[in-house]
Amino acid sequence: MLVFALAGKASHDGDESDSALVLAIAWPFALAVACAHCTLILRGRATSRLWPEGVLVFAVTYALGMLLRAVSGRGLAPAFLVVAALFLALTMLGWRGIVRLDAKRREAREST
Repeated sequence: MLVFALAGKASHDGDESDSALVLAIAWPFALAVACAHCTLILRGRATSRLWPEGVLVFAVTYALGMLLRAVSGRGLAPAFLVVAALFLALTMLGWRGIVRLDAKRREAREST
C-alpha cells in the first residue's frame, strides 16, 4: 500500500515526499487489506491461496479501501479507480499466482 501511495504521489506531485500525504493515500487500503486478512485468519483460512482467498482479499481491499477513501473526503477519479484496481490485482493476486505455479511445478517434478 505504501508503494502505491508513494508512486501515486510522485506521479502527481514531484516534490519531496510528504509523509502525511502518503499516509492519507495509503491508510484506507492498508486498513481494508488488514480487515480482509484478519477475517480469513479468524475463519481458519489460508491467506496465501489464489482462489478464493486471494480474490476475496483483492475485492475487499478494493471495495472497502475506495469506500473509506470516499468517506474521508479523498477523490475517486475514474483513472484512479482503474489504476488502483490494476495495481491491487497485480500485487495481491500476482504473488499468489506465482506461489501456485511454483507448487504445481514442484508437484510435477516429484511425480516424475
